[in-house]
Amino acid sequence: MTDSVTLTLNQRLAMSAGATMWTTLGYEEANIPSLAMADGPMGIASGRVDERDIALLSPCPTALGASWDVELNQRIGALVGGEAIRMSVDMVLAPNINLARSPLAGRAFEYFSEEPLLAGILGAAWATGLQTTGTASVAKHLVCNDSETDRDSMNAVVDERTLREIYLLPFELCADAGVGGMLVAYNHLNGDWCAEQHHVMTTIVKGEWRFPGVLMSDWFGTHSTVATLNAGLDLEMPGPARFLGAKAVEAVAQGHISADRVTDAASRVARAALRFKGEKNTPITGKAASDLLVEAAAAGFVLLRNEGDLLPLAPERDRHIAIIGPNAAAPCYQGGTFAKIAAAPDTVRPLEAIIARFADHARVDYEPGVDPQPRLPSMPVSPARDLGDGYINGMTVDYYDGQAEDARLIASETRDVNSLVWFTGVHDDVAALDRPARIVARGIFHAEDDGDHIFYVGATGPVILRIDGVDLIAQQEAIPSSDVMGKLKSGDARQAPMALKAGVDYAIEVEFTYDSARVHGLWYGIRRPDSPEAMLARAVALASQADAVVLIVGETSDASVESKDRSDTHLPEEQIALIEAITAANPRTAIVANVGHAFDTSWEDKAAALLVAWYPGEGFGNAIAQVLAGDSEPGGRMPVSIARQEADYPALSLTPDANGDLIYREGTQPGYRGMANPRHTLGAGFGYADIALLSADIRPDGDGYIVKASVENRSDRPGSHVVQVYRREPELALVGFAKAHLEAGERSDLTIAVPKRRLQYWNDGWCDIASPNLFVGRSAADAAFDLSLSVSEQIA
Repeated sequence: MTDSVTLTLNQRLAMSAGATMWTTLGYEEANIPSLAMADGPMGIASGRVDERDIALLSPCPTALGASWDVELNQRIGALVGGEAIRMSVDMVLAPNINLARSPLAGRAFEYFSEEPLLAGILGAAWATGLQTTGTASVAKHLVCNDSETDRDSMNAVVDERTLREIYLLPFELCADAGVGGMLVAYNHLNGDWCAEQHHVMTTIVKGEWRFPGVLMSDWFGTHSTVATLNAGLDLEMPGPARFLGAKAVEAVAQGHISADRVTDAASRVARAALRFKGEKNTPITGKAASDLLVEAAAAGFVLLRNEGDLLPLAPERDRHIAIIGPNAAAPCYQGGTFAKIAAAPDTVRPLEAIIARFADHARVDYEPGVDPQPRLPSMPVSPARDLGDGYINGMTVDYYDGQAEDARLIASETRDVNSLVWFTGVHDDVAALDRPARIVARGIFHAEDDGDHIFYVGATGPVILRIDGVDLIAQQEAIPSSDVMGKLKSGDARQAPMALKAGVDYAIEVEFTYDSARVHGLWYGIRRPDSPEAMLARAVALASQADAVVLIVGETSDASVESKDRSDTHLPEEQIALIEAITAANPRTAIVANVGHAFDTSWEDKAAALLVAWYPGEGFGNAIAQVLAGDSEPGGRMPVSIARQEADYPALSLTPDANGDLIYREGTQPGYRGMANPRHTLGAGFGYADIALLSADIRPDGDGYIVKASVENRSDRPGSHVVQVYRREPELALVGFAKAHLEAGERSDLTIAVPKRRLQYWNDGWCDIASPNLFVGRSAADAAFDLSLSVSEQIA
């Protein structure tokens, strides 16, 4: 027990709700400190969603999953923990250990894998690294929050075996690793809100697993008082209380909630406070941190095709290199969630890094080929006023305490971003969200070209965009407070053209009026004159002249967003057309796919090489330059599978039925487990080094087994290899893996533990698989060595 037992019952009860948007309630007199939280799957996200709150940006979890590297994930976790300390954060809402059940999941880039064992082992490693700094890891989202469509209401229908073997397994592994807490999901599971799921929270997590940490709600994810506390939730976030805390006093007084349950919840919060408010340790900073982010990005790059050894590019062969594609100059470092990280403005882009790396021995030219910002372009302006803040780019944003022209000016700031969001309780120092008010953004745009420029604007209320004082776009209709979040998440913008003259400065003004709401947003942009036909023609002409082409395609951050799933697995049509045109002009094309999830690659045979980069974080530029030059290996293997056609995915559609049910019909066979002939299966990929898997055998070890495997690097360069162990029965499943890093000519023996639980299935209890039929290989489709268990060793 903790000092929470010295508190009154009502004080203990108050601890079951947060104190503020990002903090827990503490009691100084009882030596129980308050804990500060932040989102953190790819770094420490500013609760203010502000581009000025710079933080280190790691590769997305899918890219870290592609590394198959336990030790690397631990180091990235430690790096993020150091960032948490720098930003005075005690609990980080990460890792996200939901599963990439469908390639359409809008948040799939935040998931390590479609395979629960890989997601669980790497998620636990990341959490372990984070917690070495004295910062808590809060694994999320418990459970089956594997999609975004209607996530606040949908009901995931999952049988017990599937729930335990697939979707709870990553959480169990994180519980075993000692994470400080778990974040409970928004959705229903088998008819109950996850925040009211007694079977999961109390029977399994607290009972069977004996998990001592905090179970907290996702933000605004509670719906009741009695059912929530009695189900086992310990902490409602954010504060102040909505259903728990002081709002539960009457229910406790009437005996609907026991004093023991209140004490249990308070004790868990108090233990976390004492554990994670103590000594801190920042192990990775400065250049070491920057180098690690580049290393981690390259470790997740998956090379799936390399005909004629096009990669790495050779100085004596490739003297004219064409860099083509929108993502070379406008890379997608991360997805678009409320946990988005503000990367440093001087982050090196792929184009800049490649030019710098090859400048001494090759001519490097660039054409985007298609518009790099197809949805919402940037707002490239200078401030309307100098606020003395040192910013020379961005809009001057003025905040007023009312909607009238004579309303009092509350605050002003310079914002160099094309999308702004404000939350009650977070931005009260600038925005008056608790009453009708007005925000005006102003900037000076210098036109570089003659012709029509397209202006964009959108907001969660009436908004007007003016050019030199003349209205160009006006959205006059008000938006009900109940629809504000939906409008914000959609990001839809109105647009209108205006002919501008090159060399002329134009005054841009955006006036946004709004009614009271807990959140509001404003977004805008300017698209310069050009045409799709001209951009494509310039790119094709460049490709036809080059010795080699690096075509960097992919997504923008708004292609993968929180609260919205995708409609298909394809790249944008204009990018597919670009791929076809460039590969026809020059077959010596290496395609780099900057995509955060499984995607259609039916066009890949047209290119000589295909490298999947995922969302690689701020190290993308230097990492891709190093890998293209051969300074580093593409160290990744597939963490998800890619189907030959969409119909082959065991789970694709994420739209609930008319009853709100999303039925997990594929059971224990999501992804590669249930796909007959994937284009690229789990674990697929290779590096530049020639590494051979020489032998593998299995032997008993305590209650389980160990697999011994020998690998040898037969090339003259260092490289890595992932040895993977699978069972075929009762369905194909990963049971163990190990990654080896080998110098040129080096041979190594690997030991892979296979605990007994990985050779069991659930049937009202854990039951042994009679004949698991194990094999070792380089992927789920590569049975290099079958492993035989003797009769006395058979699992039965």
